[in-house]
Amino acid sequence: MEPIALNGDMAIAHAWRQIDPDVVASYPITPQTIIVENFAEFVADGKVNTEYVCAESEHSAMSLCIGASAAGGRVATATASAGLAFMWEVLWIASAMRLPICMSVANRALSGPINIQCDHSDSMGARDTGWIQLFGENVQEAYDNTVMSFKIAEHKDVRLPIMTCIDGFIVTHALERLETLENQVVKDFVGPFHAVRPLLDLKNPTTYGPFSQTDYYFEHKYQIMEAMKRAKPVVKQVQKDYAKISGREHEIIEGYKTEDADYLIMAMGSTAGTLRYVVDEMRKEGKKVGSVKLRLFRPFPFEEVREMLEGKKGVAVMDRAISTGSSGPLFPEVRTALYDAKDRPDITNYVYGLGGRDVKIDELKGVYKQLMTKDHEMVNYLGVRP
Repeated sequence: MEPIALNGDMAIAHAWRQIDPDVVASYPITPQTIIVENFAEFVADGKVNTEYVCAESEHSAMSLCIGASAAGGRVATATASAGLAFMWEVLWIASAMRLPICMSVANRALSGPINIQCDHSDSMGARDTGWIQLFGENVQEAYDNTVMSFKIAEHKDVRLPIMTCIDGFIVTHALERLETLENQVVKDFVGPFHAVRPLLDLKNPTTYGPFSQTDYYFEHKYQIMEAMKRAKPVVKQVQKDYAKISGREHEIIEGYKTEDADYLIMAMGSTAGTLRYVVDEMRKEGKKVGSVKLRLFRPFPFEEVREMLEGKKGVAVMDRAISTGSSGPLFPEVRTALYDAKDRPDITNYVYGLGGRDVKIDELKGVYKQLMTKDHEMVNYLGVRP
């Protein structure tokens, strides 16, 4: 199809329209609201057959999604910030029931103080809930990840819920060039939904959400962990299959000018694009630097991260969130991945951009320079006023 100009939220709604899920339940919250507003118009105009429910809260929206998915439907939703936090209790239930719900998260800071701008504290707070997490850099990846997410979550070896995350306002509200696929191509790629032991199959009764005491609770959690392990190769295969129909290659971790680089900066989301510009500028100065974009955060790709980073002189991990009392949440994962590396780099953490604080070109150049001189702490705070 001809390229169009859409923002990230509208790109997600466009993908939903092409997929035509059975149920979408949501509650509006900035900066996600454009997704459900646009999709509600598609429903009202008869462009989809979806049952759309505007719930009274995010907790209720996820509860509706769980019920619809358990009943045997293909289900999607979207949220952000406090909305995701309000879903906290039922996020765990969705994964425990092995329900392939697809949720778009418009990353936004958590209160307090109240803030509506971008950081990753919402999805990072949900990192242990048993949901797969994919991060997109731009509007194109918001669309692509949404299409792929249904195929990943619904795969017979996975059957877990998935979050596709994009930076609030930076991607959700920015108009960019978007290349979409033909409607039928998307439908054929995602395929028909195959329910597994749906509640509405009255000839084959099943139980969802049973009371699980000490004799089986541990085993139930272990099964979710095993499904997460199987998710990584499924994500890789779906990305390869998507490249065949779109011409766009996606990888769970992507390096930029990393082969001969001595120093790397690693980030998720929109900052990855800024980093590539900074790398090009510093390469003009003769600096052997590169950057790394991580798309898949859960399950965490330990082996791929180690292969990308080992042997370098220095690595800075950028976190647009903070685990209070520790570091940024991405940093310990990367540090763990490098523990068994034969040639470990100097590794440091930079917390940045909280509450939507801009990250500047000169600041990122400064991170590279601090890596080169080792003039840094284990955890650093980029752009914060003392």
